[in-house]
Parts: sequence; C-alpha cells; structure tokens
Amino acid sequence: MFVIDKNNKLPLYIQLYKEIKKDIIANYKSGDKLHSIRKIASLYNVSKITVESAYSQLVVEGYIESYPKSGYIVTDMTNINSDPNKIQTITKIQKTEDYLYDFFPARLDNKSFPLKLWKRLLTKVIDNSLNLGSYPCGQGEYGLRTQIAKYINEFRGVKCQANQIVICNGFADSMGLLAKIIKKDYDTLAIENPGYQLTSNVFDSFGYKIKKVGIDNNGLNLDALNNSNANLVYITPSHQFPTGVSMPISNRLKLIQWAEKRNGLIIEDDYDSELRYSSRPIPSLQGLDNHDRVVFIGTFSKSLSPAIRVSYMVLPNHLLPLYQQSFDFDISRVSIITQKTLEKFISDGHWDRHLRKIRTLNRKKHDLMKKLLLDKLGNSLKIESQGGGLSILINPSVEFNWTLLKQLSSKKRIKLYFDKEISGGDWEAIHMGFGGLEEHEIESAINIFSEIWKQCILS
Repeated sequence: MFVIDKNNKLPLYIQLYKEIKKDIIANYKSGDKLHSIRKIASLYNVSKITVESAYSQLVVEGYIESYPKSGYIVTDMTNINSDPNKIQTITKIQKTEDYLYDFFPARLDNKSFPLKLWKRLLTKVIDNSLNLGSYPCGQGEYGLRTQIAKYINEFRGVKCQANQIVICNGFADSMGLLAKIIKKDYDTLAIENPGYQLTSNVFDSFGYKIKKVGIDNNGLNLDALNNSNANLVYITPSHQFPTGVSMPISNRLKLIQWAEKRNGLIIEDDYDSELRYSSRPIPSLQGLDNHDRVVFIGTFSKSLSPAIRVSYMVLPNHLLPLYQQSFDFDISRVSIITQKTLEKFISDGHWDRHLRKIRTLNRKKHDLMKKLLLDKLGNSLKIESQGGGLSILINPSVEFNWTLLKQLSSKKRIKLYFDKEISGGDWEAIHMGFGGLEEHEIESAINIFSEIWKQCILS
C-alpha cells in the first residue's frame, strides 16, 4: 500500500510518484505491468489526473513506458538497485545513453533559448518594486496579460481584453482548469480523431464523456460533429494535430453557427501558429466569433520554451463569472518572477525578435530534413504534413514492416514517435521531429533512419 497524505503540503502526484518509484525499484522487473490509472485513482481516492501526472513523471525519468491498449510497462531495471542516492545518476545515464538521436516532435533545441537575455531580464525584474511578501494575482499578472492581449489581437486576430486572459501552468493545466469551471453546463467533449490525446485524457479524468469525431480534407467533419450530440468541441483548426489540415473559412463559420445553435462551446487550440514556414499563419477562429462561443488556448512551449510552463486561455465573457467564483480564481498558477520576466521579454520587443529568429532556425531544419528524406527515400515515402510546427509527418507509400522498423530503431538507438501512440486513434504515421536536433545533427540522424527504413520495405 502507498502512503498518501492529503494534509501534506507536497502535491499528491509527487507523493504518489515517489511511492510508485520506490515500489518499482524494490518489487518490479522489466516488462511488468503497472495498475491502470483508473484502478490507482479508485484505490487511493485521488483524481485520474493525479495518477496520470505521477505516471508521466516516471515515463520522463525512464522507469516506465506507455503502450497504447497495454498500459504502463516497467522498463529495463537491470542497472537500478534500491539505493535512492543512485537513482538520479542512473536516470541521467539512461537519458543520455539510450538514444543517439531523438525525433521528439515537440522539443526545441536548448541553444535556441535566449538564456543570457532571460537572465538579464530576470535580474531587472527582481527589485524592490516586486512584492514578494504577498500572494500574486491568481488570474495572472495584469502586465503580462496586457502584453499577451496586444500580441494575439495584432498577430492572431483574436478579439479580447486583458481581463479575459488567464495565465496557466502549461497546456494540461489550462485544460484542467477549463474542464472544472464548465462542468455544470457540459458533460460531453467532442474531439478530433486522430487528435491530441492529452486533451481527452484530461477531460476524461473530470468525468466527461468523450466523442471522437473524424477528420476529412477540411479538418473536423461537421456532419459527424452534429451527429455526436455533443455541445462542447476541442479543435486545432489552423494546423490540425496531427494531419496538418487547415479548416477553411466556410467551415469555421459553420462551426460557430453550430455552437450558437446548440448553446455550445468551442475550444480552439492554437498550439503552433507562430511556426509556419511556407505560408502566413491563419487568423484565429475566435476572431470570427461574434457570439462569445470560443475559448482560445495559447502557449509559449513551441516557440520559446516548454520548461517555463506558461500557457494562457482567453475566456468568453460569459465564462468569466464562473471562473471568478471558482476555487481556482485566487490560485497563482505560474511563479510571479517567471511572469514578470516574460512580460518584460515581450514589452521590450525581444519576443518579436525571438520569433523571427526561431522561425528562421526551424525553417532551415525543416527544409533540410524534408530534402534529406526525399533524397534518400524517394518514392517509398509519403509526406503527410509539413510546412509548420516542429516535425514532419511521414508514412511509407509501399508495403512496409512496421514491427521491424520499431525493432531496428531501438537497436540503432534512435527514438521514433508513432501517431497511434500519440493520438490514440487508428491512423498511423511517424512524427519526425527536428526542433530538438541541432542543424548539424540532422543529416547523420536521417542517414541512420533511412538505412533502417530501407530494410523494412517489403519487396
């Protein structure tokens, strides 16, 4: 039995993570399966998102891996003993030695972060004017919200004021907060299929029914949405995840009409619109809405840093009272120092300059990876999605041995990411992430990948 103390100041997911880690080290062997998220949540009377967060940390540290339809499986424990002082060191060794190249589809190159500038700005904001003796504003610092409002109004076509923005601690936190405050009015979430699995996981943990709605050449299939009987929908209209399809203006207007007719709500995830390489970003769906039916979700993870954990929501005016009356209204979700540093980063013009730099850098990586893939794999390759974000989505155009691909990539120490695992649907593709690779690494990485790929083609 795990010891979970709800009166302890340590977050529940951290307590649970530590207990499970100790249990794995003491009692498990490679290949053993952990209890399901639902079962752990029931046994210890905690939310499923608490269990999911604990399991996610264990995945990051290399103790377990997630397998679709199989659950969480313990990884190779050969080099790990029960000495807690050795755990951190061993985990770091695993992380650095496991893979020569990691094609993670949503990671930035560490050198792309403006570290020196960030440190200088951080030093400037920590002065006597910063009140560290009081609780910060739960909704987020007004100055930062003002800067974000200016940016998304001008560059994303969003219509909002600073008082509509809520600063959150990453995407999952945004979704969790939203799921809580609208629970009385909505019980079913329609979501794109294939789509972003984390969203359905979060809403499922709050007891929502999940309806998967198919994708066509225009994005979310609106006929299928109508047949779902849902009045709440999550979409990625500007660059559908994972297929890359953009929803045309006619369908956007129809979707808004759908929400108005059903007294519904649209959650618009604008996850990577800053990173478009062959066209200008498409203006937001929210900017077309004259009926207050769209929640706009943004993040700094894809273009600045996933590590600073800053996301934001733009709430329709009719949801503001629900948020303000909630328990979460007084809870600051991001460090005041991080918020003030980011505010100054934007207000001093560094954000605009950084975006230009990061677009140029990742455009070069994108174009290089695309060229190498086509040069080396030619007609055996089909590019499903490209031109934006931090990855290129590919599939074989010939008969192919997927099992062998997974085996050989592991043997050659390259990490690949498959859409069925990421999106939880039936559609398969490979996410070839370039953002976390340095430009000089890409050719070597693709050389190894192409050698493996050719061995998997069935003649």
